[in-house]
Amino acid sequence: MSDSEASRRDVVVLGSTGSVGTQALDIVRASPERFRVVGLTAGGGNRELFDAQVAEFAPAFSGLGAEASAEAAAQACDVVLNGITGAVGLGATLAALDAGNTLALANKESLIMGGPLVLERAKPGQIVPVDSEHSALAQCLRAGATEEVRRLVLTASGGPFRGRSRDELLGVTLDQALAHPTWDMGPVVTINSATLLNKGLEVIEAHLLFGIPFDRIDVVVHPTSVVHSLVEFVDGSTLAQASPPTMLIPIALGLSWPDRVPDTAPPVDWSQVNTWEFLPLDDEAFPAVRLARAAGEAGSTAPAVYNAANEVAVEAFRKGRLGFVEIIDTVAHVLGSHDVLSRQALTLDDVLAADAWARGEAARLIGA
Repeated sequence: MSDSEASRRDVVVLGSTGSVGTQALDIVRASPERFRVVGLTAGGGNRELFDAQVAEFAPAFSGLGAEASAEAAAQACDVVLNGITGAVGLGATLAALDAGNTLALANKESLIMGGPLVLERAKPGQIVPVDSEHSALAQCLRAGATEEVRRLVLTASGGPFRGRSRDELLGVTLDQALAHPTWDMGPVVTINSATLLNKGLEVIEAHLLFGIPFDRIDVVVHPTSVVHSLVEFVDGSTLAQASPPTMLIPIALGLSWPDRVPDTAPPVDWSQVNTWEFLPLDDEAFPAVRLARAAGEAGSTAPAVYNAANEVAVEAFRKGRLGFVEIIDTVAHVLGSHDVLSRQALTLDDVLAADAWARGEAARLIGA
């Protein structure tokens, strides 16, 4: 075996046919000396693409569905990229951590719903964030110790409806919600970005990943999505991570952490005029972040309920059974009806029961 072969990282990609998964495989193709695919799984919605991926990369393990993903995550490897969308990714997250594999986490829902249950299984440094905002925070946090951090600042593009009032959002169509101005993502994440529910999930994720209290995690609107997040330190200095809006950089960094992959994507062209605009978040028109803070501060099963109710509401919106504004209204109603489990030691059964209850309650409200 050559030195280059010995230094290659064995990678398992979960959700290989989705937006994150396909981009991860692009990175592997571009850097075969760095990465080798040893596992591939997908949900099964694009079987033709999955079969082509398996034929191309010839992984030792491949399969379709949540159980296959959990099995793949437990395989011997250097890093598991969890690119699954939604709560269905929780089993794979836990399996990767229990197996001792480094977890490159794009499936934020599994961390949010699992919360302490996930964190107690993770060794220090075992979870590497792949969301662009949390990757940015992780990079900026290299510059100082935890006690030197004053606050984290997550940036939000504002989505396609930035500047609109709640009344102006009442007639939003599915096609309009899927027309994100700066990012090319899967449909669920794109809709979550349009409602800013995704940013709410990211606030909870930032708290869990970095241990910073909610009152020291802020959200600002940054329409061009060039600054992916910022860290403010106690001496008044602020560090920002900037790059054009692409997921290639955080995915590559997740696969290779703490090392960088050269020439992953073009950088910002500093020879051109660049104007960075930052605006306050409109909590009245977009209450999803405020709701997320409430769920996060309540803790226990509340974040799982917040996420599950949204998944049901988004699916109903995609099928034309629910209005755009009603997505977050549904989440608010379900969250308000939930009795947060007071028991300190959260179990997997507790999380799954809360998830199931929230889905049933959301479906009841929608009339599904």
